[in-house]
Amino acid sequence: MPSPLDALPLRRLTTADLIACADLSEDRGWPREEHKWGLLLAAGTGYGIDAPDGKGLVSACVVTSYGPGLAAIGMVLVAERFARQGVGRRLMTDVLREWDGTPLTLHATPNGRPLYEELGFETTGRAEMVRGHFQPSGPAPTVATRPASADDLPAILRLDAEVFGQDRTHMITRLPAFCDQLRVARDATGLTGFAAAWPNMNTQVVGPLIAQDTETAKALVASLAAGTDRPLRTDVDVRHEELLSWLKASGVESVGFNAVMTYGIPALPGDWTRRFAPLTVAAG
Repeated sequence: MPSPLDALPLRRLTTADLIACADLSEDRGWPREEHKWGLLLAAGTGYGIDAPDGKGLVSACVVTSYGPGLAAIGMVLVAERFARQGVGRRLMTDVLREWDGTPLTLHATPNGRPLYEELGFETTGRAEMVRGHFQPSGPAPTVATRPASADDLPAILRLDAEVFGQDRTHMITRLPAFCDQLRVARDATGLTGFAAAWPNMNTQVVGPLIAQDTETAKALVASLAAGTDRPLRTDVDVRHEELLSWLKASGVESVGFNAVMTYGIPALPGDWTRRFAPLTVAAG
């Protein structure tokens, strides 16, 4: 039988809905993450269903588009009082219809993965979330890094498009205002990597992390860690085993795993060997 919730309209969310989205996160036991919600709602397309009693949102998600080649779905949430009533499926079905023809990706928790599989998503990768106070271990990375300047932005955008496989200028150009630190690595050939650290509740999230090799990735992470007294948090592609082992040897512990899933494409575009961590799992 159709649920009464099926008749509730799906609407576009804006930055004016930030507090309602943060309340929804908190309702499900997630951090409020207002800073991240602000970025996603400004740079992406938010979708939500209003509660019939006018008290907050029934559900919400954000889709971040990178043109016709890829869009990322994130922050898929259903309020606790409306859980297990088919709302999540209805939300995702509507979003898939809205973005028909566009390849999609998302990071799925173990709880969410079965629904996404039923909707046609396939697991094409895996990311490990790590978190903790970074304490340098072993020899210091040999690659020099420095704070990014405005002059670095064109090279950052070129490298990011090459490695990510799509143009995400609308996200990368927001990094200087969004993050606490943005650092680059260069050699005689030009830019070899960049990374940002941004505040998320009581942690500093490292992402994006783009580097020509593991040694450069280590140097960028170590330099970001030196600039904060907060615990670091990041989501590393599990194929980067050397970086993960180094992080764990430096006091950063494994928290869990997410499945990287795609819809309409067999794998993510770009060069995974240089893509160590996303800006955020909600936006790729």
